[in-house]
Amino acid sequence: MIKKIGILTSGGDSPGMNACIRAVVRTALYHNINVIGFLKGYEGLIDNDFIELKRESVSGIIQKGGTILKTARSERFMKDDGVLKAAENLKNNNVDAMIIIGGDGSFKGAIELGKHISIPIVGCAGTIDNDLVGTDFTIGYDTAINTVIEAIDKIRDTAESHDRIFVIEVMGRDAGLIALRTAIASGAEGLLVPEIKHDTESLVEKMKNWRSTKSSKIIVVAEGDQSGGGFKVAEMIKKNIPEFDVRVSILGHIQRGGNPSCMERVNASIVGYNAVKAVMTGHTNEMVGIINKQVVYTPFTKAVKHHQKLNKDLEELIEILSS
Repeated sequence: MIKKIGILTSGGDSPGMNACIRAVVRTALYHNINVIGFLKGYEGLIDNDFIELKRESVSGIIQKGGTILKTARSERFMKDDGVLKAAENLKNNNVDAMIIIGGDGSFKGAIELGKHISIPIVGCAGTIDNDLVGTDFTIGYDTAINTVIEAIDKIRDTAESHDRIFVIEVMGRDAGLIALRTAIASGAEGLLVPEIKHDTESLVEKMKNWRSTKSSKIIVVAEGDQSGGGFKVAEMIKKNIPEFDVRVSILGHIQRGGNPSCMERVNASIVGYNAVKAVMTGHTNEMVGIINKQVVYTPFTKAVKHHQKLNKDLEELIEILSS
């Protein structure tokens, strides 16, 4: 019998985390299960810093970005002493199951925690990068790409007014999924992502052959691309094609914030609801995801070891449509 569930948000914040927290709390309470929320991720678990979550605790949060439980990256949890202390706190608080909302690093932490305590531990994929296997869209991804699109649309207005090239750097240290989709949706003329090997000569040659009728040119760059990021790309362009007027926009943390989209709120609610059902039915060390509109469960070991690969059709699509 599950009588008490613990929940935390870990790693980078993402829009929709609050919607997921709300779904977890209200689903648990519906089944007469108490919920406590640990503050600042694994740091709160180590420090035994938590709050009791009631229905009113999650009122009016579904539309808010960020996370009411706060989040952090915990170096202490990377050491045995930290994990042991966290497990001890869970036992002392009679926590029967844990639900962890986060990304790759958060689930690696969940794996370590599971080695020291025998309770169900289930994850909800919360990261704007969409780089986990086991779900079509992670919590935060849809909102982040819509935020990027809105920004690029505004930047293109300025680019067209001045006949400028704009290099737009978006988040994606290890994965270029934000860059790929936003490049297609914004009609970008260039794309640079970590997954696609390229050389600067081919990019320069392509730029030299751009139609003279193009009044604006947008190049979307993932921050983790081999080129070194937005400013490096701009320097390369200026060096090889000095007649081009080049500007750089680093969108940065604006991509993490803002009100979650409708799809985000619905998907996060579905995942949170099913996370509670999962621990009630004995699932553990698994991530709850949605694939082809169906709820699926993926072992943490598979979700954290495999990044989503870029869709080859989308790669070809951006190449054709940008010509």
